[in-house]
Amino acid sequence: MPIYVNISHFISPFSHSHHKAPRNLTGNNEFLLMGFSEESELQPLIFGLFLSMYLITVFGNLLIILAVSSDSHLHTPMYFFLSNLSFVDICFTSTTIPKMLWNIQTQNKVITYEGCIIQMYFFLLFSGLDIFLLTVMAYDRYVAICHPLHYMVIMNPWLCELLVLVSWIISALHSLLETLMVLQLSFCTVLEIPHFFCEVNQMIQLANSDTFLNNVVMYSGAVLLAGSSLVCILYSYSKIVSSVQGMASAQGKYKAFSTCASHLSVVSLFYCTGLGVYLSSAVIHSLHSSARASVMYTVVTPMLNPFIYSLRNKDLQRGLKMSFGKVSIKALFS
Repeated sequence: MPIYVNISHFISPFSHSHHKAPRNLTGNNEFLLMGFSEESELQPLIFGLFLSMYLITVFGNLLIILAVSSDSHLHTPMYFFLSNLSFVDICFTSTTIPKMLWNIQTQNKVITYEGCIIQMYFFLLFSGLDIFLLTVMAYDRYVAICHPLHYMVIMNPWLCELLVLVSWIISALHSLLETLMVLQLSFCTVLEIPHFFCEVNQMIQLANSDTFLNNVVMYSGAVLLAGSSLVCILYSYSKIVSSVQGMASAQGKYKAFSTCASHLSVVSLFYCTGLGVYLSSAVIHSLHSSARASVMYTVVTPMLNPFIYSLRNKDLQRGLKMSFGKVSIKALFS
């Protein structure tokens, strides 16, 4: 829905200049989320596709949480972290997709300034949590394979809960810092975001004030969080590989590899798609290229995670059967 602004309301009646800069309207701003395409005939297809992916993501990750909570054999550090990752993935996609679907359904691209800031905060929070949880899971696999005899002593429930709590605290503080930095910016009257959600980089580019400090904080945060996390994951897997190579039995090597394969696949998918987004947006200067590339790590990766973890995992499959068995028994006697 187009927004028409009467410029005469913002120009002083005593001014005779035709080149006066637009005033800051931050308090009453409404951003326009331009999405993927402005062609009306494509909107039903986009709506159906993203609704399907969102429902698969929510349902698949809920099944993981249900399986872990139902089966006492899955009450281990690895599955504790996995259920937390599934919860975060549900929240991650719920931050952006429902609003996009609502905008398509109502044929209204508007999101309020407050709504944009809130969406940006929670997007940063849950994307940060994804990174930290993947790092913690890599450390868990490192301890399990390199120090198997001390695994339950090192990865005790207190440490597991502490690692998750610290992940939440650091992610929340980082997200708060980024959001407060954006709150300091002022914006003009032209507020079209060439994306399907309020991404921090797009917000900074739209600002009508000096953004040098914002860019420093944004890129420093990305390097510190994503970079240090990737270094920790690579270090953990380098130790795992050297430990596996030292195993005598082929069966032991296969078992060690199979416990890491799912996590390594998810890490590769998350980091490769995330890196691909920023490389593609830097090379391809198309209006909607960044939005299309972002779909990979904001929607596709959380959707595929349950399939990757449960496809060859007999423990999770048993947990799912148990949970469905309990549900059917309750339905029978209700």
